[in-house]
Amino acid sequence: MSRGPGPRRGPSRWWNRANGADRLKAAFVLLVGLSGGLIALQSGASLSVIAAAILGGSVAGGALLWYLLRIATDR
Repeated sequence: MSRGPGPRRGPSRWWNRANGADRLKAAFVLLVGLSGGLIALQSGASLSVIAAAILGGSVAGGALLWYLLRIATDR
């Protein structure tokens, strides 16, 4: 008795394809960005300054991650 080909799998979603290393990279950038925002919050800054600190920290975190990955692949 044949059961047939079975259920078809749908297309995989982007979050299913992301592996642990990609999630760790994103968490690293997010951590650096949020730390800048928390420092601005503790100093009593306005909401726009806090948003700018989060944005600037995220850019700095991305640049730091790029640098760390670049020197890790040069070895």
